[in-house]
Amino acid sequence: MVAQKVVQIALWVGRVALAVTLLSAVADRFGLWGPHGAPHVAWGDWEHFVAYTGVLNGWAPKGLVPVLAWVGTVLEVGLAVGLLAGFYLEYVAYSAAALFAVFALAMTIYTGVKAPLDASVFGDMAGALLLGVVAGLDKKAYPRG
Repeated sequence: MVAQKVVQIALWVGRVALAVTLLSAVADRFGLWGPHGAPHVAWGDWEHFVAYTGVLNGWAPKGLVPVLAWVGTVLEVGLAVGLLAGFYLEYVAYSAAALFAVFALAMTIYTGVKAPLDASVFGDMAGALLLGVVAGLDKKAYPRG
């Protein structure tokens, strides 16, 4: 009984932590954490985020980069909402793990391994993967919608 309660708390903490991580990145690209160049601000505005998206997608034609920036943003917001809502949690968590894996791979290829390590992208990917596994084992607590 105690172990089940700990699992429920861990699932809740994992859901919130990953959702806040995704939403914080979105907030940064819209300047909600401060302007570009401010301490602890990665982008500070949409233009700098789109430029960084271009760096991480060096293969993409220039005209496709803003589309990729919007796709990434929509996926991050959608997954954050899904994590907070808890419906289909197993699948949402696996999807978040896949998105973090794509970010980690792109960051490693185009900026080097230090960037995703500093941003804890590998840890986020592992956390989302574990969240999906545990949610899958705990199907009673998280219905399929």
